[in-house]
Amino acid sequence: MNVLIITPPLVQLNAPYPSGAYLSSFFKSLGHKATWLDLSIELVHEIFSRRGLEHLFALTEKKAMEKAKTAESQGDEETARNLRRYVLQSELWINWIDDMMNILTDGNGTSSREICHKFMFSPNVPRGARMENYIESLDREPNADDCRNLATMALADLADYITVVFDREFSLVRYAESITVNETSFSEIEKSIDSPVLKEFYSRVLERTVGSLNIEENTLVCISVPFAGTFTSALFTGRWLKEKFGNRFFISFGGGFINTELREIKDKAFGKYADAISYDRGYGSYKNLLDLGVFDGNFSNPLYKMTLLNPEIKCAEHKNSGYEKFENQMTESIVPDYSNIDFSKYPRVADDINPMQRLWSDGAWMKAYLAHGCYWHRCAFCDTTLDYVSSYKMTSIENLYKGLSFQLDEHKVRGIHFVDEAMPPKAMVKFADLALSEKKNYSWWGNIRFEKVYTRDMADFMAAGGLIGVSGGIEIATGSGLDSISKGTDINSIVKACCAFKEAGILVHAYMIYGYFGETEQDTINSMETLRQLYEAGLLDSCFWHKFVLTRHSRIYSEWKEGKYPDLKPVEPKNAGIFAKNGLHFEGENRLAKFGDGLNASLQAWMHGEKLSMSVNKWFDFKTPSPSIPKDFIENAIALYEAERNSDWGKIPSIEKCRWLGGKIMQDGRHILWSYMQEEYRSKLPEGKDGIQKEFLDALDCLKCEKFNPDTMKNFLAKNPEYEKIFRKLRGSGLVEI
Repeated sequence: MNVLIITPPLVQLNAPYPSGAYLSSFFKSLGHKATWLDLSIELVHEIFSRRGLEHLFALTEKKAMEKAKTAESQGDEETARNLRRYVLQSELWINWIDDMMNILTDGNGTSSREICHKFMFSPNVPRGARMENYIESLDREPNADDCRNLATMALADLADYITVVFDREFSLVRYAESITVNETSFSEIEKSIDSPVLKEFYSRVLERTVGSLNIEENTLVCISVPFAGTFTSALFTGRWLKEKFGNRFFISFGGGFINTELREIKDKAFGKYADAISYDRGYGSYKNLLDLGVFDGNFSNPLYKMTLLNPEIKCAEHKNSGYEKFENQMTESIVPDYSNIDFSKYPRVADDINPMQRLWSDGAWMKAYLAHGCYWHRCAFCDTTLDYVSSYKMTSIENLYKGLSFQLDEHKVRGIHFVDEAMPPKAMVKFADLALSEKKNYSWWGNIRFEKVYTRDMADFMAAGGLIGVSGGIEIATGSGLDSISKGTDINSIVKACCAFKEAGILVHAYMIYGYFGETEQDTINSMETLRQLYEAGLLDSCFWHKFVLTRHSRIYSEWKEGKYPDLKPVEPKNAGIFAKNGLHFEGENRLAKFGDGLNASLQAWMHGEKLSMSVNKWFDFKTPSPSIPKDFIENAIALYEAERNSDWGKIPSIEKCRWLGGKIMQDGRHILWSYMQEEYRSKLPEGKDGIQKEFLDALDCLKCEKFNPDTMKNFLAKNPEYEKIFRKLRGSGLVEI
């Protein structure tokens, strides 16, 4: 079977969305011919290129000047000036766009460093408002090292121009997201399909990529719809394929947004764009479809997790032990396949100076997961009834590491973003161990749960094995708040994890929520104060506040239907968009909305090391309760962590669990010297023969990951117990117990 996998625009700029990689691997494992096209990055290059900007300005110059004239007549001189400037500098934009994209893609294919100097300082370059604001915000003289940031601002400036004068739904990361979320009928959504960007630019992409494949045989097409902002372009893609290839293409939609919002489909018009909808992971549903014959039409019974749309809607069957078992087996063994991806095409944008914030956009990350689903899956606010959270399945870490390592080396990419709901700690340790054993210098990061399992030793080990950052949910940073959302952790455990990560040099990001059902103003202020203290103590690098949204697939909604939470009163929407059914309103949901601006403003300051000692109450222009938690709340939690860490380091560790990370050791008489985490250490050896001292160093060397043999050290210490003290003293300076 010929299979075509498509990622429609627009998703993250700097890395391909991983669903295509997993589907590609899946179909190939069954012996099918699979091709993955990331049309999101193709559209980016179609627009942001010499040819693209020539077309854009030809289409928009007249309208831009008219809008400038209107703005000027209304006294808006700044808008008028900016609009005219785009048109007057259009030749500069056209001439520079390829160089700007080359700067953002690390000069792949063409040297870019030399042009950076001219781009920063020459008066003969294009400038937009964001670019000027960036330069003016610097507290020093600009230099060529600022070029990536300036090129990022240039793309944002051009995106602003496109939104104002060409297509109001355009965004660098999402396209027409508001239409999908807000419109009340499918017919209204259909009206947006022929929008300017899709009609004038995306159609070119489809013709250049899919049209050039000269596909003659019957083909199964899988279109991934991960976000609301990819749905309109997915519809455009489906329609284009049907018009060009007719019944030779069987088109199926799937992906995160479909799984969350479209589990029930009633509008027959959707059949004009797709033939089926696949839910959840897709392995079981596509296996069922292939077993019956995609083009045979032998679908008398419902398919496993697949709704058929043509000729009539036939809803999915969500229970089938055989295909469920197959799906779980695939989940364990599958390794994402990035062979169709050219990572040099992906711009590494620099939109924030905060180092943790930069991880999302700056770097060519190969995305994968260590485990499907969440090993906790009990948080009350989370979509715990859906497969992507509830169906926890580990992968084979050895198999995953081997497959990713080969592809990383092949593509000359050094980074992995694990997209787990929460990376399992044991899997993280195993992955780090494999990287250390092969001395591979990879960088990887992902989402975790802040739990007490994370010790300083574990953090040190994972950092040595490539872990550079973690993100995790704190949500409501109070004891009662954590209990109310069934987070399954406590403040001391959160602090312990953050301390361990930060001491190991690992960046830390936290997700916060406010406005949760039952949350009081006192809860919000206390959570904010705890967050301030975490920043003041240096335990966090970045955060994000989310306004709580009640969802149909959450645990709290399921329990409400069972009669719990009588005070929770969901409001069924009267005119909800057909793809916005998961999110629900509830009575009193906006009680705490007034806190939003202050929470976000404080966070922006704290993330950049500013105003950390200012009272949290001063961030609001209305009266708020004073924090009721102690000023030394986090300090005391840190002291508990340090006492526990030091106590652990004072004990004789289990040698089978020990690893030596301290690198090379030099002997200087009876002293040994080594360097660990940028510090130099010196320790005195017991008296004895030089041979015994060397034997100790050799045994220590056998605790390195690449030659791990703990029996050597066990036998040595059994014969030379006087060395137990020196062995124990190595804790915290290179010897870890994992």
